[in-house]
Amino acid sequence: METIEWSDFAKVEIRVGTVVEVLDFPEARKPAYKLKIDFGDEIGIRKSSAQITDIYQKEELVGSQIVAVVNFPVKQIGPVRSECLVTGFHREDGAVVLARPDSEVPDGAKLA
Repeated sequence: METIEWSDFAKVEIRVGTVVEVLDFPEARKPAYKLKIDFGDEIGIRKSSAQITDIYQKEELVGSQIVAVVNFPVKQIGPVRSECLVTGFHREDGAVVLARPDSEVPDGAKLA
């Protein structure tokens, strides 16, 4: 494992946001959803895609909060311009479990 300096970590904007829309993403190579996430007034709504279809249904994601990196450059993923990186952890079976706060916090709050 590579060691990093505090200044490296401090550059990463990890914020919480509320999922406001979830759509199927049939063009993706691996099953995924297209997400719109509200990060509050300062950042606004960002789009992303996430390979989280193994565990999560679209309906249960809407209104839930997630943790994402919001200061990566935009990345084109097929027809989707991904504007943030939704974070999660791989289980042994390969499914992704979302990183989420365990109680509600304001949209846009930074990881402390």
